[in-house]
Amino acid sequence: MKKILLIQPSPYDKNKKPIKKDRLYFVGLGLPLLAALTPEDYEVEIILEILEDIPWDTDADIIGISSVGHGVIRSIDIAKAFKEKGKIVILGGYMVSIMAEEAAKYCHAVVIGDAELVWKDLLQDYEKGMLKPIYEKKIEGSILSTPLPRFDLIINKKIGNFLPVQAGRGCPNVCSFCSVSCLYEGRYIKRPLEEVLRDIKQVKALGYKKFLLLDDNIFSDRIYLMDLLKEIKSLKMTWMSQCDIRIGKEDDLLKTLRESGCTTLSFGLESISKESLIRMNKGWANPDEYTKLIENIQSHGIDVSTEMVVGGDGDTLESIKMTKDFIEDNKISVPRFYILTPIPGTKFFKDMVKQGRLVDDDIYSFDGSKAVHQPKNMTPDELTKAYWNLYNELFAFKSIIKRNVLRKEFIKEPFKYLFYVLVNLYYRHQIRQRITPNIF
Repeated sequence: MKKILLIQPSPYDKNKKPIKKDRLYFVGLGLPLLAALTPEDYEVEIILEILEDIPWDTDADIIGISSVGHGVIRSIDIAKAFKEKGKIVILGGYMVSIMAEEAAKYCHAVVIGDAELVWKDLLQDYEKGMLKPIYEKKIEGSILSTPLPRFDLIINKKIGNFLPVQAGRGCPNVCSFCSVSCLYEGRYIKRPLEEVLRDIKQVKALGYKKFLLLDDNIFSDRIYLMDLLKEIKSLKMTWMSQCDIRIGKEDDLLKTLRESGCTTLSFGLESISKESLIRMNKGWANPDEYTKLIENIQSHGIDVSTEMVVGGDGDTLESIKMTKDFIEDNKISVPRFYILTPIPGTKFFKDMVKQGRLVDDDIYSFDGSKAVHQPKNMTPDELTKAYWNLYNELFAFKSIIKRNVLRKEFIKEPFKYLFYVLVNLYYRHQIRQRITPNIF
């Protein structure tokens, strides 16, 4: 029987060692889906490197490696190592999709975009000895169908208390720094409702009471979302997702979200500077409305998680300091930050190259924790220092308590907010080691 080893790499720490954790909460969906699409005459093994070591002496014929965020650096290193061992190496995922020519140097084939559309063709070409260097197929129309993920290959590992489900891919917004925007170009691709519900029911049948709706923006199609929520409600599960902050204006939708079991929504707010948002092609977002929208979302019993970037053209050292007050005043339990980074393939990267503002041309150093472009209102070193100062101040004990314990909701749900305190303490531990907290 032929064998495929699928690897979800771990990002590097500051000493270029793969980060390890005792438990992985945010499990990827791509590899279980590829396993489900693999013919029965293949044996499939999935390795989550953050939890386990890579079996370098594997007898697998094909090594498939995913890439997410700055973890792509580790993805390429793994690819090089297995290629030297004579294995057939396939690279895929968001990051290699937008820098395919570079990734192709280190493997036998690169999958651009949605791997489910080309996986069977790729395996057939492999069996014929006619593997192509690039595999890419665009989704036709606005509907995507996928099989039941092979969660049986990962549920015996030390993962969290929820599994991922996906309703749609892509986002109607086209933010200049976003890799999703590069691939889907303002499109939102939906899955049939019956398939989404089938997948959620599988998660429930496996004994889980919670799932992560792994969409880029569940607010991309309001009518579709409302139809989905009505069906999810009957399953009596809790769930989390991410979307556009403007959902905070939709009282009826927020009520339906909470009734369906939604407990947490994550938002890419990016910046409290309107100028920075405009320069990011995100001028539709209004930071003056953020507090009101967050309060309304929280008033419906939905927790708010945020991701922001620092270093936009409207950011100053003072506005970065003010971001701390914004997070604390809005009682954001688990905030995350990155330095605005020109990822190769994005519009922002092309703009920075055109304007001569890249200060580091080693793309493998682009990890979101160090400035690699010339900001408008500060030096790169000042931006890097301000970034880590922001993290250190927000994850000081005083701020952790202020955001999670000294809030009215704590009395009603103390155990939930004490859990958030533990998450904050873990993030604090990572920050002190100069590791950017993330969802790996």
